[in-house]
Amino acid sequence: MKRLIRSYPLMLVITMITAWAAPAAAQHSAMSGATTLRQDMRKLWTDHTVWTRDYIVAAVGDQPDATAAANRLMKNQDDIGAAIASYYGKPAGDKLTALLKEHITIAVDVIKSAKAGDKAAQQQASAKWTKNGEDIADFLAKANPNWPKATLVDMMKKYLSTTTDEVVARLTKNWDADVRAYDAVYSHILMMADALSDGIIKQFPAKFSGSTSR
Repeated sequence: MKRLIRSYPLMLVITMITAWAAPAAAQHSAMSGATTLRQDMRKLWTDHTVWTRDYIVAAVGDQPDATAAANRLMKNQDDIGAAIASYYGKPAGDKLTALLKEHITIAVDVIKSAKAGDKAAQQQASAKWTKNGEDIADFLAKANPNWPKATLVDMMKKYLSTTTDEVVARLTKNWDADVRAYDAVYSHILMMADALSDGIIKQFPAKFSGSTSR
């Protein structure tokens, strides 16, 4: 009986620690899941800007690695689509991939026409690029109510504008402007990646609550 009495305080401490640790572990799991999503999303969209820039540099400079850069850039669109598919299903992922690959194809036309000095063709390609950006925004907005279409359209327009600034600066050999343009693109894409992550976390709270595994 005395031994039982002596062990009671220890049992109480263990019970208290266990009761505290369980919700703390769940909170850590939820935070880790959200943090992982944000990191993954930032990595995907960072790759998008990095390989876009690599292609711009190669294409404008007539470098032999332009095709390799374009191929890697296209793979990035597959990767982004796969990430979206994990939440919205494969058809949705495939649709986004198709829209993003169209985005890249049009970007190639924008660069080619700008390099050739064909203003009419560049304007036509830019108009298609803008329309494609609106299509991407519309698709995402319909998938997630936390992604307002007007906000997404503005994000896409900003991204297209800053990427165009990169192309123009590269073509005119304005290297300081080129660096500023990429800094602007990169800052913007990180903000955009975080906005997409936040929308997913709000739409699927159970996946980040710690009560279920991802």
